[in-house]
Amino acid sequence: MKRNILIVDDIDPIFIERATELGYNCNYQPLIKLDEVLPIIGDYIGLVIRSKFKVNKEFLDVATKLRFICRAGAGMDNIDVPYTEQKHITLINAPEGNMDAVGEHAIGLLLALMNNFLVADGEIRNGVWKREANRGYELKGKTVGIIGYGHMGKSFATKLLGFDVDVIAYDKYKTGFSDMYVTEVSMEQIVKKSDILSLHIPLTKETLNLVNEEYLFHFKKPIFLLNTSRGKIVDTLAVLNAIKQGKVLGAGLDVLETEKFPALAEEPWYNELRKSGKVILTPHVAGWTYESYKKISEVMVDKLSEL
Repeated sequence: MKRNILIVDDIDPIFIERATELGYNCNYQPLIKLDEVLPIIGDYIGLVIRSKFKVNKEFLDVATKLRFICRAGAGMDNIDVPYTEQKHITLINAPEGNMDAVGEHAIGLLLALMNNFLVADGEIRNGVWKREANRGYELKGKTVGIIGYGHMGKSFATKLLGFDVDVIAYDKYKTGFSDMYVTEVSMEQIVKKSDILSLHIPLTKETLNLVNEEYLFHFKKPIFLLNTSRGKIVDTLAVLNAIKQGKVLGAGLDVLETEKFPALAEEPWYNELRKSGKVILTPHVAGWTYESYKKISEVMVDKLSEL
């Protein structure tokens, strides 16, 4: 069988270079569309993809020779994982490649929120000088709650080490992970103790709309909320309502339930979101740095070499 790999998204050239050395034939087609892929995917044993389209049952049924899928990133929510397992297709992702980028991005969002950086900057640019209204909060002494202690959660925790904070973490699928960076706790302790809540979990049926009005209601203290994982984990309208109620002091959202325009602008909560001075938005770029772009490809091809 020919060792052909179809690459349907842009990746760093290091992947192609090293995969070629391993004996693979790489067809680099970053502009290709799904309707162009379906007629040819049966000729390939490997697929490299970011988030261009869903790798669902229909796709996998025509990918008759497919032996592995490389997801250039961490999340697998655009791939039908159970069906790939049935078809004995190996899945390769690269959370090690962008975990530092995500950890640093979360720190940036948090500091900007706690110190009103965007609001204050905008005011000064418009001739307004408000010191008291832009008084910030210090991180020192706060309790940071992390949900999900995989590569991303741990990266964020390590970046917090110098801030003299108490970091606690909950992970439904792990136990015994307390280390020098975090203390493992229950979800009840997260809700009771957190001043800051940061989400680092995949999108699954269990995590869909995890952060909703009922969930936020139970927090004992007002919180700063960070989401650098997946947008559909958070009910945006619930967050906006919690901000109005004082339950959420600020939200840093790198991901949203609906992403890209024009779809985002059509959401009923979009105008309120964009006008809120207590929300910082970034366009799903937490893990997307110049450095992570290369590291993701390096991690993928390292794992590919072990097959």
